[in-house]
Amino acid sequence: MSTITEAGTRIAPLDALRGFALGGIFVVNIGLMADPEGFGPGVVRDLVDVLFHHKFYVLFSFLFGYSLTLQFRSAQRDGASARARTARRLAALAVIGALHAVLLFTGDVLFGYGVIGIALLALSRIRPRSALRLATALYAGCLLLLTGLTVARVVTAPAEPGHAAALDAIRAGWGRAAAYRFDYWFSGLAPMVVFGLLNVLPLFLVGLAAGKVRLLEDPARYLPHLPRVQAIGFGLGLPIAAIPVLLHIPNTEALGYLSGPLLAVAYAATFLRIIHARPAVSAAFAPAGRISATVYLSQSLIAAIAFTGYGFAQAGMWSDGAVLAFAVGVFALQLVAARWYTERFRYGPVEWVLRVATYGGTGRMRAHARATVSGPA
Repeated sequence: MSTITEAGTRIAPLDALRGFALGGIFVVNIGLMADPEGFGPGVVRDLVDVLFHHKFYVLFSFLFGYSLTLQFRSAQRDGASARARTARRLAALAVIGALHAVLLFTGDVLFGYGVIGIALLALSRIRPRSALRLATALYAGCLLLLTGLTVARVVTAPAEPGHAAALDAIRAGWGRAAAYRFDYWFSGLAPMVVFGLLNVLPLFLVGLAAGKVRLLEDPARYLPHLPRVQAIGFGLGLPIAAIPVLLHIPNTEALGYLSGPLLAVAYAATFLRIIHARPAVSAAFAPAGRISATVYLSQSLIAAIAFTGYGFAQAGMWSDGAVLAFAVGVFALQLVAARWYTERFRYGPVEWVLRVATYGGTGRMRAHARATVSGPA
């Protein structure tokens, strides 16, 4: 979604936060991209479980909800239907996400964002306080459901998937790999949507509420409160995330969804303080946030070339440390490439497709662009 105000200027902290979140998401995703079973037991998996898993998608989802309010402001400025624009954008996002899941990575989030975004669109007129209440109720329901499923799993544990067969499929040619991904993705489609309404929609709603009050558009409003947010988020989130992992306590998935939002807000508060104290950090991350869909999909493409039959078919052959180092190296290069790209082009390739869908054609998109302040968007 857009991070442009009604005056046509970008909101730099949102761009930078989105770029920051993309790095954390890639660290989580790379384990499954490199091996269908993810990282094996050991230091790397513990590190990712404690510090990354369930944290960065929270931040990314919050920013998605915030951006919906910017999309509505943009439509109001243009005298257009905000709901029609947003519905077209969400439909395009769902199509791109489905293609991504089948062709590159079964862990796609774009399809879910497109589908669950319809529920957010239906709730777009909700008041900020009501949005927060609804988000709390939904997320509490999610935690209760996860706890119940965990208990049920202890009684009747599911059969382990065929790791060797999965490796063979993703190392194979594109046809067999695509068939494997489609079966895997389609079989989990209904649970993903239902779970998303309990888990992701609340995060959208919190972002929507923050966007309605323009929380991140005036640093003077939020900077004084960030140290307290850090203290609460790290003080509660880190023990809840770390203790089950370090003590190897089984069946504690629900705790991950409890610690995730706490650490996500602590990370966001820390990052916001850093970028206001060190603008160079914002300048490094914001370009990736401006073309976030392109960066996100290119991560899957690069990993597919490295690990699947599209390229070198290295799935399951690298150590976890090497896989993690690969993700860090690729993301560092993406930050450099995104900065170079956004200095020369207004939209990323995927963002261009989404904008054409949003505005109903290239002519309307150009008209909208002329109504905003010139410069990278």
